[in-house]
Amino acid sequence: MNMTQSFKEIVAWQKAHAFVVMVYKTCASFPAYERHGLWSQFTRAAVSIAANIAEGYRKDGIADKLRFLNISQGSLEECRYYILLSYDLDYIDESKYNNMNQSIEEVSRLLNAYYKGIKDRNYL
Repeated sequence: MNMTQSFKEIVAWQKAHAFVVMVYKTCASFPAYERHGLWSQFTRAAVSIAANIAEGYRKDGIADKLRFLNISQGSLEECRYYILLSYDLDYIDESKYNNMNQSIEEVSRLLNAYYKGIKDRNYL
């Protein structure tokens, strides 16, 4: 049973949402030709992290919740690559690279803890 009223109360979701906003603002400075390339892939994967936390929140069974959180974890790993690729293509500078990595690491730690808490049946 959920002890929270909304997915918005989950700290992992809050940090994932902040990461999505960071990605959108960052991608806005990418070259226009990346609109349907890296920009599209990066924002889609970032949104998937937060969206799957939200979707999994309302699932009744633990297996369903874990499946959606696992999708979030996969999207998070995809974003790790897009951060590196953005840096290697000189779309972001070292400072932005470090900030994005710090943000995604925080999301990763929180998401993994949330996943483990649900798996151990001590969730929300």
